Amino acid sequence: MRLHNIDDQKSMTPQMALSFLKEGNKRFVENLKAHANLLEQVNETKESQFPFAIVLSCIDSRTSAELIFDQGLGDVFSTRIAGNVLNEDIIGSMEFACKLAGSKLIVVLGHSHCGAITGACKEVKLGYLSNLLAKVEPAVDHVKRYYPDLDIKSKEGVDMVAFYNVEYTINHILTKSNVLCEMYEKGEIGIVGAFYKVETGEVDFVKEMFVE
Repeated sequence: MRLHNIDDQKSMTPQMALSFLKEGNKRFVENLKAHANLLEQVNETKESQFPFAIVLSCIDSRTSAELIFDQGLGDVFSTRIAGNVLNEDIIGSMEFACKLAGSKLIVVLGHSHCGAITGACKEVKLGYLSNLLAKVEPAVDHVKRYYPDLDIKSKEGVDMVAFYNVEYTINHILTKSNVLCEMYEKGEIGIVGAFYKVETGEVDFVKEMFVE
């Protein structure tokens, strides 16, 4: 499979970008890797890059966006931070990816068995990590409020918080960035929430936001 070029990027819609990711995850789960010749990809991308999406994911070693979605060098921007939380630098990176580099889709990717989310649920306090985990508190509070009988520290509770943390994050991208909000309202970009199952390799796309 060839890498995406400038013509592909210009003609691509946000919906098409999502379809590439869905097809890539299907290949990943079925162990049918399309992007194998990495040295060839290095040569093809040495002068330029044309990523069609930016993926915000956790730093968890099992959640590499390029692998999970079977994409090659230069196909996606990968932004990683514990708990896939949002901050000003990440929003700025999204603005760069979409407004300046031509990406058509923003993906917020959470995952099961997330250590950062577990830390937030257990109210861990540790240096600068404390401020990062505080960004997960809205999702923790949501689960506590609407699922009062659920043990927030259990696997099910942690995964539930991780799920709602994705929704919370994608809902705040547009309120925090006028640049991205304008592009979204014009239909130039889409925003998607997704959840990766470390047990199976599958990605569930839990929320898809497009303006036709």
